[in-house]
Amino acid sequence: MVTVVFGARGNVGRHVLAGLLASGERVRAVSRNPAAGFGPGLEVAAADLERPETLPAALADAGRVFLYAKPDGIEGFVAAAESAGVRHVVLLSSAAVVSASAEHSPIARRHRTVELAIERSNLDWTFIRPGMFATNTRMWAEPIHAENVVRLPYPEAQTAPVHEKDMAALAVTALTEPGHSRQAYTVYGAESLTLRRQVEYIGQAISRQIRVEVVSPEQARTELGKTMPPFVAEGILRQWTAGNGVPAPISVIVAKITGSPARTFAQWAADHADDFR
Repeated sequence: MVTVVFGARGNVGRHVLAGLLASGERVRAVSRNPAAGFGPGLEVAAADLERPETLPAALADAGRVFLYAKPDGIEGFVAAAESAGVRHVVLLSSAAVVSASAEHSPIARRHRTVELAIERSNLDWTFIRPGMFATNTRMWAEPIHAENVVRLPYPEAQTAPVHEKDMAALAVTALTEPGHSRQAYTVYGAESLTLRRQVEYIGQAISRQIRVEVVSPEQARTELGKTMPPFVAEGILRQWTAGNGVPAPISVIVAKITGSPARTFAQWAADHADDFR
């Protein structure tokens, strides 16, 4: 039985792939362009979630699947997975679906659309619902490179960033161990940090003091829109606004499910120091 990893070159998918291989699982990496980026000897398939005709070959003999949330094409994926005999899907969703403002959140609506399609299917499932991705702070890399500055509307806003390796560890556990059927795990980081403190940790990782400059929310929205889709930028700005001076929720789900403590943001910054140098 093969475990199929969609988005196997993505921030989370690549670590799911590595974790499954380390566990001795038979794995198939799926990408829209698999010609580059994978090592020799790995089983690779080309597929696009928006092109259902590409899915049967990618899902052949698959028993389990790691999937990222993409509303366009989800019904085609469900049909192809059921036809292939897939038993279990682990979906990378979002904590936005359980937030108080979910009905007004484009991010929540997109992820919940995918969750509902899977819930209504004959597939077994586990949902991983992370809060703020630590990787979102990569948007600060360009101004750090260019001017050694990070511009923020609310430097004292707090978030609890989640390391992508922790999301992957939860997914690997759900894919390889029993007991995670029809479970949804909401995942926050292990510590609530101000944005200013996160910038300081990045500075420590690159041995440099980075300046923080306060800008208007409108300026911040424009800057965010340069590096991410508008609905993602708006979601981040809303979270910063709501978290201004307010501790962010944290969780211990990573340690509870995987047996290892969640990684700190300081660890994430050290892991990604080269992104900011």
